[in-house]
Amino acid sequence: MFLDPSWRILTVGDGDLSFSHSVAHYIKPAKLVASTYDDANTIEQKYADNALSALQQLNIETLTEFDVTKPDSWQRLDGACFDVVIFQFPLIPAFKGEAAFKAHTQQGGMNVLNRALLHRYLDYASQFALDKNGPMLCYITSKDVKPYREWNIEGSLNQGLTCQYLGQMPFDINLFPGYKIRNVDRDKHVKDTSGITYVFSEKTDNDITDKLTLPAYLGEKHCALCRVGPYMAQEDEDKHLLSKKHKQMEKFEQDWQAWLAQNNEE
Repeated sequence: MFLDPSWRILTVGDGDLSFSHSVAHYIKPAKLVASTYDDANTIEQKYADNALSALQQLNIETLTEFDVTKPDSWQRLDGACFDVVIFQFPLIPAFKGEAAFKAHTQQGGMNVLNRALLHRYLDYASQFALDKNGPMLCYITSKDVKPYREWNIEGSLNQGLTCQYLGQMPFDINLFPGYKIRNVDRDKHVKDTSGITYVFSEKTDNDITDKLTLPAYLGEKHCALCRVGPYMAQEDEDKHLLSKKHKQMEKFEQDWQAWLAQNNEE
């Protein structure tokens, strides 16, 4: 992940705030505002080792109860402008009980809910946080394993929005000492697998593009949904399109398109 120290940075959904603290300590950006979904008491209770007080000691503005899906949360920025907004390893928490699960998945399953989370993040970050005179960057760092790789982040996630997918870059956690990738529900570390930072912006001629790559699976003779290829022959492609894996990915995409249409964001 490339971060320019001259940038104004906003972090969102930073569970125990350890990523924000590492950015503050090692990147030393021109400006940093950290935010997390939980309230202060929940952070202290959920994560025995958290960076809330450490950020406060550094005089870093920290916003708790910041929900990226709610415009009201973004409006708490009070007009502050940023060059990049960063969402690290986002994931919808598990629902407690069958009734709660059914109530929250009426418009689709967990796949749709996670896509909707990121879609709204991109939308509201562009509307409320990014300086129109800056690079206007949105970072999403995720993993190339299930369920994360099933969200079609590089494809239709930003459909209907003004921001574009510019490319991606590897995320090296070793560059952020002290950062712990947490389980979204409890005080446990997530298995340390390689991360990918996906980059979006309204500005397609951004200076950062020379630091980004486009994955091969977005090219010809590949299936971008399933991230497979290249096909060696038409027979290989036909076989893949009939596979259980591809059919599942098609269903995920159909559910997502239905969500977009129902929410008037197609």
